[in-house]
Amino acid sequence: MCLGIPGRLVAIIDLPQHRGIIDVDGVRRQVNIGLVIDDDLAVGDWVLIHVGFAMSKIDEEDAERTLSFIKELGSVYDDELDSLRGEGVRP
Repeated sequence: MCLGIPGRLVAIIDLPQHRGIIDVDGVRRQVNIGLVIDDDLAVGDWVLIHVGFAMSKIDEEDAERTLSFIKELGSVYDDELDSLRGEGVRP
């Protein structure tokens, strides 16, 4: 199952190519930020991630509430983190 999962933007690595790094519970992954770049996106902002794309910018309260709910789902959350780890940022 693929969920939209909140992640915090920790770096914008290539603005013309719309690439950024997000962090979800210590797991970092490169994502496409092109859909939210016009939303005054800045490092530290929370975004909703789905299949490698930042789909929308969300506030911290919504991010924490959503993460809390997803964590209650147990294995679904673990599966999403495993998926992020498998496609994580490589040196």
